[in-house]
Amino acid sequence: METGRRLRALDPGGAPEKSRELLGGIVERHGSAGEMIRTMAHSPALLQGYLELSRAMKRTKLPRAVCEKLAIAVQEWIGCGACLEAHIEGGRAAGLSDTDIALARQGTATDRRETALVEFAVRVLAEPASRTDDDVAGLRAHGWSERVIAEVVGLVSLNLLTGAFNLVAGIEPATPPR
Repeated sequence: METGRRLRALDPGGAPEKSRELLGGIVERHGSAGEMIRTMAHSPALLQGYLELSRAMKRTKLPRAVCEKLAIAVQEWIGCGACLEAHIEGGRAAGLSDTDIALARQGTATDRRETALVEFAVRVLAEPASRTDDDVAGLRAHGWSERVIAEVVGLVSLNLLTGAFNLVAGIEPATPPR
């Protein structure tokens, strides 16, 4: 097992049957399965739940660049370097500038509407019980729909799942995020 790793990544042949099927489908579609997914394969229920939530959240109403800003802000707060690295790379692919990435890591953005959403996402993660009617009204005042507000909770949940899993498993980034 690699240094720092607490859970090992599985090859499809060594995974439980349901995980083997899921991994086989991923390898068939993408040519390989990533380290986190192969490590999640220890639990078929977790792997299936992650894959289904991940697919569902790709259908959000938000542009990919905004989703990546939310993910960067949330992963910065969680402290998962592997997820942060992946979302910084995804953010760059979605057109985020170095400034956009730096601001997202600070839980903000250049656009006031997006700042409201990024701040809300971090607060949903950090202190979900403290969300108020005023928080939701503020997002509406910035033009965000109830669908988007609901989807932010889903995106935060997905990021918490991946970040927490990687931290528990000991999965670290290939290179430290810039």
